[in-house]
Amino acid sequence: MNTANKTKLLMKIVIGAAWIDGIIHEEEREYLKKMAQETELINDPEIKRLLSEIKPISINQCYEWLELYLGKTHSKKDYQKLLESVSGLVYSDGDIDVEEAKLLHYLQDLDPQNQSPQSIFKGLLNSVKKMYHQAVKNSEII
Repeated sequence: MNTANKTKLLMKIVIGAAWIDGIIHEEEREYLKKMAQETELINDPEIKRLLSEIKPISINQCYEWLELYLGKTHSKKDYQKLLESVSGLVYSDGDIDVEEAKLLHYLQDLDPQNQSPQSIFKGLLNSVKKMYHQAVKNSEII
């Protein structure tokens, strides 16, 4: 994946992380706008659409983008950029929601210095399975 695509995917992940608690707070909105300007993605049609808040981004979509961004193996540099960007967003409103805390914990578990690529992928797969089962369980309640 080239640098431009990786940067755009990172932006999408951070936008998805903003939706993880179900609402984008004003401080998060400002953080996203600043990040979009700094990465020169503010006029990208897809990013503009995602920033418009017309349609929420699902938790599953956010985690799918994470999996795509990190791939089967990822560099310490890519991991650090992801962790810094998501952490910056999560802490921007001064309130950490349960889902945001889960995401940060999940990201910390993916630190490439702590795990082999095989175990990272396995952990990611298990998380997706858990989210799927929870989504199915929640849909049965409704």
